[in-house]
Amino acid sequence: MSTRMYALPVEQTRWQVPGGGTTVFDWEYDEGRDRLLSLYEKGKQKQWDGAERLDWSIEIDKGNPMGVPEQTIAIYGSRVWDSLGEKDRGMVRHHLASWQFSQFLHGEQGALICSSKIVHTVPGLDAKFYAATQVMDEARHVEVYSRYLREKLELAYPINPGLKSLLDEVITDSRWDMTYLGMQVLIEGLALAAFALIRDIATEPLAKTLNAYVMQDEARHVAFGRLALRDFYPELTQAERAEREEFCVEACYLMRQRFLGEEVWRNLDIDADECIDYMRHSEHFKRFQSHLFSRIVPTLNDIGLFGDKMRQTFADIGIIGYENADLDQMMEQDEKIADDLDRARIEQVDQAIAVGQLADD
Repeated sequence: MSTRMYALPVEQTRWQVPGGGTTVFDWEYDEGRDRLLSLYEKGKQKQWDGAERLDWSIEIDKGNPMGVPEQTIAIYGSRVWDSLGEKDRGMVRHHLASWQFSQFLHGEQGALICSSKIVHTVPGLDAKFYAATQVMDEARHVEVYSRYLREKLELAYPINPGLKSLLDEVITDSRWDMTYLGMQVLIEGLALAAFALIRDIATEPLAKTLNAYVMQDEARHVAFGRLALRDFYPELTQAERAEREEFCVEACYLMRQRFLGEEVWRNLDIDADECIDYMRHSEHFKRFQSHLFSRIVPTLNDIGLFGDKMRQTFADIGIIGYENADLDQMMEQDEKIADDLDRARIEQVDQAIAVGQLADD
């Protein structure tokens, strides 16, 4: 991606992280956990080509890239928003969308690195099989988000400091389960909820379908993390589980801070402190924030990291109540929505071909 697209210096995005972990070989080729092998089969079958499955000919309106109502803008209703003219509001929408998709892109590159690390470090061959399909998924996600930023939004932002800090921890930790926990459960769980908001609210078809198709993959990735950790964490001591719960607590506070989008407000120089303060106290933003953790809470409960400290953290953030959500049903719904959109796309293509044939006749 050309560095000329960056709203802020690209040096803020480029950094090196020392890797950690021991490469594990497994010679048990004839055994494996059925659900992980089933995910592997699905991972093979669900590969898709971003150049073919998405309609890149669609033109977007940079003044409202996703085609969402202004009520969804984080500072809607604030003094700052009310003081802006239509042109400046369009600029805010453009920068917010660019910032959001940029964080998706940076997170997907982190997931690409982490999934390749999992292939090395996870002890079971069944998990290595599935992680190998995820590496290809993440490469495709980096491709499509990069292309959307480059060709459609023509603007990008460096990685958010909170996301960078979390990726630093996940990549450098030598324990394979911490890579799973940080990436598959926390970072991708949060991303799934953010993708879902765009998929469900956007009227611009490219942003809508792009996120729906990525979600189809990500739902499998989160399920992969759940299955592996649910088997492993009962084997740990209480002290080891408490350490991982503490990591989740710190990560959740980091991620909550991340979605304030401070870089956008400071870059645009439109009363940044007032915008951030408004968001912190906005009921709309609190609901948005609660939704963002809707995939993480039940996953942590499912894998056995939902002790008193975790409960207190979610109560403090204001996101308690999701712990018993049906994750498998959510995944099935994500799959169905993507498949329905794909069927509609194929029908449109078939209709266009039929119309062209009639015109030739």
